[in-house]
Amino acid sequence: MPKMLHTGQVIVDLVMAVDRLPPPGGDVLAQSAGFEAGGGFNVMAAAQRNGLPVVYLGRHGTGRFGDLAREAMKAEGIRLGIVLPAERDTGICVAVTDASAERSFISYIGAEGEVSAEELSGVPAEAGDYVYVSGYSLTQAGKARALVDWVLELPVTVAVVFDPGPLVDSPDAPLLRALLPRINVWTSNSVEALKITGASDMGEALNRLTGLVSPKTLLVVRDGPRGCWISQRDERQHVPGFKVEAVDSNGAGDAHAGVFVAGLAQGLPAVDAARRANAAAALAVTRWGPATSPGAAEVDALISETVGD
Repeated sequence: MPKMLHTGQVIVDLVMAVDRLPPPGGDVLAQSAGFEAGGGFNVMAAAQRNGLPVVYLGRHGTGRFGDLAREAMKAEGIRLGIVLPAERDTGICVAVTDASAERSFISYIGAEGEVSAEELSGVPAEAGDYVYVSGYSLTQAGKARALVDWVLELPVTVAVVFDPGPLVDSPDAPLLRALLPRINVWTSNSVEALKITGASDMGEALNRLTGLVSPKTLLVVRDGPRGCWISQRDERQHVPGFKVEAVDSNGAGDAHAGVFVAGLAQGLPAVDAARRANAAAALAVTRWGPATSPGAAEVDALISETVGD
């Protein structure tokens, strides 16, 4: 059975809900606060809950945050590809959600910001597997080169999924230029797609993305509550979203990405995988916290309800 090898960063989120962000130098009181596994964990949990086995091919730390990250992965059935903890602790992210359900982040990278070629090669990538690469990894001097070199040596039977994230804002960085032709699936939100391409609308952004990657690359661009766009070669389609009452958008994109890849791994056409991913993201925004992706049964139920309407 195919598996996902996730090469991104599992960190620990300090999650807080506020009415509004404070002005510079100001202060506000949060309605809630708690520590939860986040970052790459969100994508992995979504995939695992939807039937795709996952291996975390990244480092984890020694300390309270490393312990929390490992406990969360164990609870989800996510396997550790790098078994021994690093000497430093896992990093953290302050994740603040305001009354509009929009979230803001401040991140500190710990043990997960480094990896070696030997560690990446410790788990074989086999035909049919999906290797998930985060744009955050390309900003880490301790892992970016080793990761890209390893990805470029993978067999063509292994699919590479790339999620640029908010920190990759140009296609001109040397490592990203090297990686772009190898990407099989591109998954991002519309803000990221517009920023990377410099386009003023989604149609132009998709056109420019098509020119950056291989002709066979499947593009998936999330468009908030409106759903997502999928594009491959000359075929492009908008897949509508699901109407829900959002309370927290933290982790919704990760839920979408994980469920989409799980659908592809199970042989679904891209449009059907996108519909399931849209349903997962819709359910995720109705819940507080980062790793709020539903399982397959809940996704099925929302899709069935919508079809019934």
